[in-house]
Amino acid sequence: MSAEVEEKIRKAAVLNAIRHEGKADSKAVLGNLLGDNPDLRNKARELIVLVQKVVQETNAKPLNELEEIAKQSWPDEIVKERAEEVRTLPPLPNAQNYTLIVTRIAPNPDFVLHIGNARAAVLCHDYARMYKGKFIVRFEDTDPRLKKAQLEYYDLIREDLRWLGCEWDAEYIQSDRLEIYYDVGRTLVSKGAAYVCECKPEQFRGLVNQGVACPDRDLLADKQIERWNRMLEGGYGEGQAVVRVKTDLNHPNPAVRDWPGFRVIDTKQNPHPRVGSKYSVWPLYNIASGVDDHELGITHVIRGKEHLTNMTRQRYLYDHMGWKYPDAVHYGRLKVEGMDLSKSRLMKALELGEVTGVDDPRLGTLAALRRRGYSPEAIRKLIWDVGPKPVDVTISWDNVNALNRKIIDPTSPRFYFAPDPIKARVSGVKKEYEVKAPLHPQHPEMGTRSLSIRPREGTAEFYFSGSDSSILKANQSVRLMGLFNLKIGRSVNGHVNAEFAGEAISETHDMPMIQWVPVEESISAQVVLPDASVKNGFAETGLRSLKVDSVIQFVRFGFGRVDRVSENGVSIYFAHQ
Repeated sequence: MSAEVEEKIRKAAVLNAIRHEGKADSKAVLGNLLGDNPDLRNKARELIVLVQKVVQETNAKPLNELEEIAKQSWPDEIVKERAEEVRTLPPLPNAQNYTLIVTRIAPNPDFVLHIGNARAAVLCHDYARMYKGKFIVRFEDTDPRLKKAQLEYYDLIREDLRWLGCEWDAEYIQSDRLEIYYDVGRTLVSKGAAYVCECKPEQFRGLVNQGVACPDRDLLADKQIERWNRMLEGGYGEGQAVVRVKTDLNHPNPAVRDWPGFRVIDTKQNPHPRVGSKYSVWPLYNIASGVDDHELGITHVIRGKEHLTNMTRQRYLYDHMGWKYPDAVHYGRLKVEGMDLSKSRLMKALELGEVTGVDDPRLGTLAALRRRGYSPEAIRKLIWDVGPKPVDVTISWDNVNALNRKIIDPTSPRFYFAPDPIKARVSGVKKEYEVKAPLHPQHPEMGTRSLSIRPREGTAEFYFSGSDSSILKANQSVRLMGLFNLKIGRSVNGHVNAEFAGEAISETHDMPMIQWVPVEESISAQVVLPDASVKNGFAETGLRSLKVDSVIQFVRFGFGRVDRVSENGVSIYFAHQ
């Protein structure tokens, strides 16, 4: 390969490493190289080896050195990178027509929020703040039968929103507002814009699919009001009557034709968690949501494009009532590779006991991400990057991890951890050592942590990571990070024997470097992994001084959040490498 091609590879590797905290990825570098230089695509196979070599050399350099190389060699690229980091949301449609922008998020409190729901929360909140407007939280809890609200989820959703940084200006709960919906229902029935339908569901479905009116549709207003009052007084049982909003019976979408606005629910069988059996007539989504958007002065409805049909339905309601429909922004679905964001399936897993709770690490809920140590800033940045685009978006979880790593890395103290530990006895250690290791290699202002080695009769004991077993072979020389060198001897009963081999760093050029935990100054450490499996081992005693919720990095293992601290040990929920 020519020097010119190698320089292009070096550029791609350095820039990729800077984007990912000093660690370039060979596949990404090759992809970027071929994307920028399509003439090299026919040489992809030959390039792989060279790319891997350059990436290895690049990753051996500290991040600050890579940044300096980039500034000197490709300053325009660095400027471009920084410009791309500054994201802005596109302007809201017709914002100039309103004196006050008002947005809302409308969760159903039958479950907590997941990363997909966070998109609505962040967009609605941030648009309100962008225009110095008002952000409303509205709990949509008007289905006591199928989408049953649970009292605990009202508070858990509030906790999710606060964690995201989406503080709200006003809060409403729809189960407090049924009389408002009844007033609108009475108005619609009185003016002939809605009617009480007694058809059985399958009978109505057959009529509407043919564009044929229900026999109840043209009953006189007096008869309709009589039926409406009978509904409110409990004269109909569940499934015996539905209030339907009149639409075009020839609308191309049968789901729009005379859509249901109110139904009867047996709340003695399915009591509401807040109002019990006080009401038996409950509005469906398009009445409750449509009425509230008008009553609360919502100027912009920002939601998923699966609600486009609901917008069509609600426009009939607004036309009947003489209201102006809000401006609407409908975004596409957000999918995350390898993560199920179906609320119904998440709820089912919880119901069946397949997960331990809403913060089980296998879930994509905000509660689970919070417990694993993800930063809300990473979630917000992801949503800003995706924005309110109408197209479906699929993102790799690696992208989320890269965003989070960039945020938490500078503030995460480092500690040694020996998972699946191997116990080692090192002879020939003639003195005690007090190692002052940095809490963060790039941030000396964070201070240091102490690790003490106190040999007994010249022998010191350590825990090494089980993943280093392939290195710990007889006659292999290794260096303990920040300490001294060893010569590995025989293994006896699963324990490694080794000899002290000096302190000189000059002799370590080709030596593997491993982390270590002194046996006498260790605590048990349990790491809960994303698949809910547990990795056990030993870690530094300095972890005892940490508070729950601290985010740390176990050296060469990954980032995580401190979930429990006791005298005997710690429990960490793993985030990512």
